[in-house]
Amino acid sequence: MLMHTDRKGAAAQSITGGVGRPAVQLDGVTKRFGESVALHEAWLKIDRSEFMTLLGPSGCGKTTLLNLVAGFLEADNGEIFIEGALVTETPAHQREIGIVFQNYALFPHMSVANNIAYGLKSRGVGKKEIARRVDEALALVKLTGLGSRKPRQLSGGQQQRVALARALVIRPKVLLLDEPFSALDKNLRGSMQVELKQIQRELGVTTIFVTHDQSEALSMSDRIAVMSAGRIRQIAPPDEIYRRPADRFVASFVGDANILAGRLVARRGDAAIVSVGNVRLDVPAAPIAQMTVGDVVDVFVRPEHLLVSSRDAPGSLPGTVTTQVFQGDHVDLYVAVSGVARKPVLLRAPGIAALSSCPVAADVGLIVSSDDVVAFPPE
Repeated sequence: MLMHTDRKGAAAQSITGGVGRPAVQLDGVTKRFGESVALHEAWLKIDRSEFMTLLGPSGCGKTTLLNLVAGFLEADNGEIFIEGALVTETPAHQREIGIVFQNYALFPHMSVANNIAYGLKSRGVGKKEIARRVDEALALVKLTGLGSRKPRQLSGGQQQRVALARALVIRPKVLLLDEPFSALDKNLRGSMQVELKQIQRELGVTTIFVTHDQSEALSMSDRIAVMSAGRIRQIAPPDEIYRRPADRFVASFVGDANILAGRLVARRGDAAIVSVGNVRLDVPAAPIAQMTVGDVVDVFVRPEHLLVSSRDAPGSLPGTVTTQVFQGDHVDLYVAVSGVARKPVLLRAPGIAALSSCPVAADVGLIVSSDDVVAFPPE
């Protein structure tokens, strides 16, 4: 097995001066391309063995940030540290980084074993050690016995594993993954996500993962840095990103959300009370700290946090079903709620009973069933 004890014990302390330092640190890093600012003063600390995901839409700056850590781009301002060492001006080949690209970038004329061994050979590792570590890497990614094949003789999933083995065999300080699953079909992508996370935990390698797929980020990450327009909008564990988004961009980008028209009613310390129609809801006070009582706010409610009731049930919002969408294990219901939402509200009813109990044109009530509701100033 590929051992990483050099970063877990006394050796790590002697190299970095203590286990408390982050594995990767960006201090106010900015990157410009001409007049365009691709990354605005990024501040980020990634702990050792952490799986950190950079999540955001295309063009948000996540790949730019990854390339700055790798050394493929030079920062215009700020500093970059890897395991306590300043690497802002250190060439990429001296940063001890392993990287898996979106297209895998395998050498087509080389065997699988030689692809994996490439980084070891360039570092002057002896032949016997190379053979041993390549065999370990093949076993790690479940490709034992395929070392003599060429990349064209492998499936897409197998090629992805070769790229991962090549990145890990050099025992990198940091593993960088630039949307490595984007070329895989849905089922294979899911199985590779599970395998990658298992390998990452087993080795304890610090990992920075770039994706625009929110479900991928939520399922794999220790923490997520959500990015937009070159800025990091929020850094938090997946459940906090989903349950307590810092701003309306995060709330809209991560998961589905209904936006309901509300009004600020009162404040109670860290909480606030907002009204939506005749319903009152508790929300975090921080996102609407600049609002005054009586101001209009946008209230974000997840589809799974709504329940169907009778139209006149206490604490419910009256509406009319406009559309049903059968999804196998649940039914998506779209409900028009006059005066509260500009478009039909989406809720997810478990099972298939809603197909018969909530037909199109049925009058229903909607009840907010969770405290995970947030409010933001209107756009």
